[in-house]
Amino acid sequence: MLAKGRRFAGRGEDMSAHYAFGPHEDDAIIKRRLLTRTTTTRGEPPLKKLQKKFMSFATEIEKDADNTSDCERLYKAFLQEINTFEMPLLKSKAVVDANLREKESFNELQVEIQRQILQAQTDIGDLKKQLEQSKIERQHKEECEAIRKLISLQPPRSETEKFITDLEKEIANLEAESAACARTLEFRRKQFALLYVVEELQISIEDEQRSIADELRANTDDPKLSIEEGSGRASDAMATDRSMIL
Repeated sequence: MLAKGRRFAGRGEDMSAHYAFGPHEDDAIIKRRLLTRTTTTRGEPPLKKLQKKFMSFATEIEKDADNTSDCERLYKAFLQEINTFEMPLLKSKAVVDANLREKESFNELQVEIQRQILQAQTDIGDLKKQLEQSKIERQHKEECEAIRKLISLQPPRSETEKFITDLEKEIANLEAESAACARTLEFRRKQFALLYVVEELQISIEDEQRSIADELRANTDDPKLSIEEGSGRASDAMATDRSMIL
């Protein structure tokens, strides 16, 4: 049984706790009361009462006088005191046993609570991992949804394939036109080269004709013969050049 310290409070003061004994003094008082079986701070301890009853009974027995009735009376009083002293012991034993059982129950409960705490910590760790995995999955779903929306904005595959086919045809036509243009350009280049050669030949022929005319003028002996020979030579030269060009 726990002992309460005295509490003092003035009439106009705050109701703050003022105890007459400290913790160590309370423990000493409780220990003494448990050993002497006293329930209050006043009165004679039960063990001392039992000792007095026993001493009275033993003293009465040792007397030589005929005191049987007094011995029986003291014997009954001693037995009654023993019973009175034994009842608190039995109660204390029952309380101790109950406290031990309760302590064992509390220990089992503490072990179970500790196990539940560890299990809760493990579950929290697993749930954190599941949460991280769920976040990653959600992010992937959001990315897939964004990609799906972008895809839905694009035209159908059939239209895209048709557009690609048209572009390929257009590219093929452009390549064919480019090849034709290249051939035409090459042909024109060759024609310009031939024209340049013809022009050069014409210039050389004219130069040769002028030189022949000059020779004819200088040749006063047979001017007609010289002119006919020069004209024949010029005609032969032009025929030769045209055959080369063709």
